[in-house]
Amino acid sequence: MTTRSTSGMEHHPDIVEMRNRYEAASATPAAQGTDGLIVLAGLFLAVSPWIVGFAGFTNLAVNNLITGLAVALLAAGFAANFARTHGMAWVVPVIGVWTIIAPWVISGDQSTTRTIWTNVVVGVLTVCLGLAAMGVAMMRRRG
Repeated sequence: MTTRSTSGMEHHPDIVEMRNRYEAASATPAAQGTDGLIVLAGLFLAVSPWIVGFAGFTNLAVNNLITGLAVALLAAGFAANFARTHGMAWVVPVIGVWTIIAPWVISGDQSTTRTIWTNVVVGVLTVCLGLAAMGVAMMRRRG
């Protein structure tokens, strides 16, 4: 008969304390507001080709759909369990930068003013909101 210890790394006092700090950080109105705005930005990015009208830009429309859903799912993960997903907050600003440059990378010279403005505005918002989500994690590490 073997006995198995249930005191693994997940029960270490430092890890438990860190999870408690991240849970407290995610419960603040600022963090919840940031997560909600990231979800909205992601959902708008996903449906923007049909709202703004990206006629003839199928590749860019598919790109916006996929990246928008990815951003919204990341934000949903942050809202659901920030203690376990905070390490992925850096991905949101990276997707925001990609969103900014995507019209030129994907459509090249054929990009229109509406495709460029939509992606640049949503991309900048996504970068800023992603940095804010990262800031929540950084503040809690110092605190």
